[in-house]
Amino acid sequence: MGMAASQARFLGLTARKTNLEFEGQQINQQRTALSNQSANYYSDLLGMSVPTPPSVDNYTKTVYSFTDGALTNTITGMIANTDGSYTVSYLKQWTDDFSPVSAATSIVTRNGGKYYIGANELRVMSTAGTKPSADFIKNDAYLSQLESDQIDGLMEEEKEYITLLNNKYNGGQATEWYVRYVQDTTTGEWTPYFYKKSDVDNADYNTNNSSLSNIPCYTIGSETKTEEVKAVTDCKVEKDSTGRYINISIPDATGQLITYSLTTNTTTDQAAYEDAMNQYEYEKYQYDQAIEEINAKIEIVQAEDKNLELRLKQLDTEQDAISTEMDAVTKVIEKNVESTFKTFG
Repeated sequence: MGMAASQARFLGLTARKTNLEFEGQQINQQRTALSNQSANYYSDLLGMSVPTPPSVDNYTKTVYSFTDGALTNTITGMIANTDGSYTVSYLKQWTDDFSPVSAATSIVTRNGGKYYIGANELRVMSTAGTKPSADFIKNDAYLSQLESDQIDGLMEEEKEYITLLNNKYNGGQATEWYVRYVQDTTTGEWTPYFYKKSDVDNADYNTNNSSLSNIPCYTIGSETKTEEVKAVTDCKVEKDSTGRYINISIPDATGQLITYSLTTNTTTDQAAYEDAMNQYEYEKYQYDQAIEEINAKIEIVQAEDKNLELRLKQLDTEQDAISTEMDAVTKVIEKNVESTFKTFG
């Protein structure tokens, strides 16, 4: 290789080596940016709050109750006063065995201005206690069995039914009601079933004169009723050695204290607990999704960094090869220079 060719080759190798060094610097800058990006992602991971499942204990409380005859009383509030007395609020619960309750709905048929459930004609109850017509009594399976004074008693009873039904299902406003009586085949007893007259009269009927939808029905049954007693003052309570309340004394209408034994139960607000658990599941889902998204981004960064690392290794290998070749070319140039000086020396 001549002097000129060697020098040209050396310059080419030098330029190539400079380009490789510049590319290596760019790759290192990219890797630094990726490293910062990855650090930010890990910082985001560390800064995330891990959702905590709700504890059922947070939705469980101790409930004190006492009985007074047929009444079950559940204490809702108990405030200690400076004089040692307590102000107590509680709910009274009892079972009313003579209360209107919902029954199974019925299809009503219409015929000649009269209404029927099956073969039983519906009768409008009288607010004045007026007896049905003799023909109706004769054809009614229940009324036909009754004596005249029994029918009178039934009419008075129906007046009470009307009041109860209107109070519960019509906001206390006066309205008319249909009734039919059905016999229990096991006990032989007759049970009244009531239908609001406006529901029956205003229902839609098909061409066969049957109501297109079921009509709401009511009867007399048992119902749990509740009454709240608020802020009863001058009450006394007794605790055992563990601090649990065991007795409560409440003044009656004359101010005399009546003592009741307290029953302790723990109750869980299941609905509130399930709401909290649903919220936890939602937050956990969001948390898991966020973790997956960040991890996916970190994997992409790591893959990009791995590719850059491989490229750097390739550049290093290429630089080593160029350096080796440059050394060889340098020696050739040195020999050419030495030979030239000897020729002209």
